[in-house]
Amino acid sequence: MVHENLRKSYADVRRRDLTFKVDDFVYLKVSPMRGIRRFNMKGKLAPRYIGPFKIVERKGEVAYKLELPSNLSGIHDVLHVSQLKKCLRVPKEQAPLEGLDVQENLTYIEHPVKIFETSERVTRNRRVKMCRVQWKHHTEDEATWEREEELGATYLGLFASHL
Repeated sequence: MVHENLRKSYADVRRRDLTFKVDDFVYLKVSPMRGIRRFNMKGKLAPRYIGPFKIVERKGEVAYKLELPSNLSGIHDVLHVSQLKKCLRVPKEQAPLEGLDVQENLTYIEHPVKIFETSERVTRNRRVKMCRVQWKHHTEDEATWEREEELGATYLGLFASHL
């Protein structure tokens, strides 16, 4: 019983209740998806935010109705507070969303753009070819190492253009 109270007290130190007001601006959380197997992994697949969007009204204790553009019409406009992040500066202009195809479950598909380099890792009984890949909505600094066989199976035309 003592341990549970300690855990709760440690958790409560970092916990904070998020509340927003009508006419505040917030960012909407979306998750990149590079194949179903890798969805929700930490690190290179960390969630990103789009927006900012204006809060139109508060629905209950933890839900807010947002003013979403027409290209996000497939997404329900009432969202839980856990899907929102406060926008600290009132935006003068929005980031373009036309290149980002956000699905109903707030995910978008990532596609490789460029292969920077390849290398081969040798284990005890096999060789694994790796490629350093830049993804569509990421910078060159955010390039990741991926297995060549998995990239070739998922993105068929990728190596045809690289060779």
